[in-house]
Amino acid sequence: MRIVAAVLIATLAWALPLPGRAQTEADTAAVQGVIRNQLEAFKRDDGAAAYAYAAPNIQRIFPTAEAFMAMVRGVYQPVYRPRQYSFGALESRDGVLVQAVEIVDADGQIWTAVYTLEHEPDGSWKITACHLVRSEGTTA
Repeated sequence: MRIVAAVLIATLAWALPLPGRAQTEADTAAVQGVIRNQLEAFKRDDGAAAYAYAAPNIQRIFPTAEAFMAMVRGVYQPVYRPRQYSFGALESRDGVLVQAVEIVDADGQIWTAVYTLEHEPDGSWKITACHLVRSEGTTA
């Protein structure tokens, strides 16, 4: 599983830049909607829906929704079963959109999930990577 996590973290470098395109409020709403929809699909165990939000680079690594969901359950438990979550600011770093999401897991542990996303030719946004960082604190 550590190899899988390393592969996903490495995919941060694969996120495509947005040449000549300014970030807009619509981008923020769309990006946060994609992440929210995927998190909600995880909660419902709707693997097909969750997988649909993964970018082609992730789908190449995990060629089926079942393989993708097995990886998420094994490596990304806070993302798979968040108690609650909230969005930070959407940032552009070297042309890559980066969205931080604060997650409280089932045990009250606080995590930051750092997502990168790419804009697809069809106009949709897809998640290219998620890097999970455990915070020091917990909630009640």
